[in-house]
Amino acid sequence: MPDLRDDLQLRSLLDRLHAQSLAQEGDIRAHFAEQGSASVVGTRAELEQGRAFWRDKLVALDADKAQFCYALCRALQARRIVEAGTSFGISTLYLAAAVRDNGGGIVIGVEQEPSKVAVARGHFREARLDAYIDLREGDILEALRSLEGPVDFLLLDIWTPLARPVLERVATHLRTGAIVATDNTAKRREEYGALFAYLGDPVNGFITQTLPFEGGFEISVKVTGN
Repeated sequence: MPDLRDDLQLRSLLDRLHAQSLAQEGDIRAHFAEQGSASVVGTRAELEQGRAFWRDKLVALDADKAQFCYALCRALQARRIVEAGTSFGISTLYLAAAVRDNGGGIVIGVEQEPSKVAVARGHFREARLDAYIDLREGDILEALRSLEGPVDFLLLDIWTPLARPVLERVATHLRTGAIVATDNTAKRREEYGALFAYLGDPVNGFITQTLPFEGGFEISVKVTGN
């Protein structure tokens, strides 16, 4: 069975995209220093006001986290994955490679910004992974309303106020043993309060652990059925 290491064309594309994302970090740090973090952890209105700045930003999941997600999805033999926070599709490529290497499946991603959707689709075609990706454009909660299960893996790399609503939308489709991965949960633990309250409620059936990646990376396992 092939794996991510064997796909030289995909690896070259990922290296290029990660480099582009890293090159934007100076601008992002300057934005936070001047504007604060309201455009990523604020109200929906504040998120909308910040969209212009983020329109060309890749804000990619760190490569080590993305590779870890690939490994988790291989271990799960994941066939249906949901990604909340597609942006230009870098993490999507790792997830799609996992379902391809598992023998087939689909990654359902959602992106609200039309310009990002167009570029992401180009990346998917370049990587020859577009057949494994269902990229939906628009409001994420509406786009996931027609979601079908079972879902094996959910990646939450999204503005923090949306994390819990998205998890609640997907949760009824998560199979027992499914994994939810959430980025930056140590760095933004207070802002993720609603998400942690949901994960910590025994009725929802999760156990969760913050892993010591940069910024924190939450791995939550669905241990009981709905």
